[in-house]
Amino acid sequence: MQKLEKSPLIVDFVGGAVGHRFRSGEGRGQGLAKAAGFSAGVTPDIVDATAGLGRDAFLLASLGARVTLIERSEQMHALLAEGIERAKAEGGRYAETVARMTLIHGDSRELLAGLAPQVVLIDPMHPPRDKTALVKKEMRLIRDIVGADPDAVELMQAALDAAQNRVVLKWPLRAQPMAGIRKPSHQIIGKSTRYDVFVKAKIAAPAG
Repeated sequence: MQKLEKSPLIVDFVGGAVGHRFRSGEGRGQGLAKAAGFSAGVTPDIVDATAGLGRDAFLLASLGARVTLIERSEQMHALLAEGIERAKAEGGRYAETVARMTLIHGDSRELLAGLAPQVVLIDPMHPPRDKTALVKKEMRLIRDIVGADPDAVELMQAALDAAQNRVVLKWPLRAQPMAGIRKPSHQIIGKSTRYDVFVKAKIAAPAG
């Protein structure tokens, strides 16, 4: 097995911005949760098809969702696995949250059909939205590891075919819609990000 390069990047679900958002109890009213289909009585099963640093997946899992993270970069997959283990070791709500996260190494375009997900989240690489030096540096490090996602349209098509209920595309606020795919059903607008939501079917609340 090839030795993975040591990266200055770290996947941290306990400290930093993710830990802060987790502790502050941001709930189902946030844009990502609404885009993913959370509502009264409904907690969807989600596949994060472009896991990256796992932040969105962790926050969705903290709201009770079972989240499958797919990452095709071996190095990023290893960083995610380390981050999940650290959160598990922290115990309490952190351990409870990562227990709902399943990490897979592979190509989402090939894996999605077999997973039959309710909701698929896709966040392709695009220019950094935040202009701070720290964010720029982090995005550069991520891009160095995972590349530029030239096959994002192909991935979206695979997601639209495989998802039972909806696909969520996380996209820069002012960017043109992704070319080559159908128009979204609706959009949820954030400060620097928007979620293009492609609805296929209503997510039913569990019986009982």
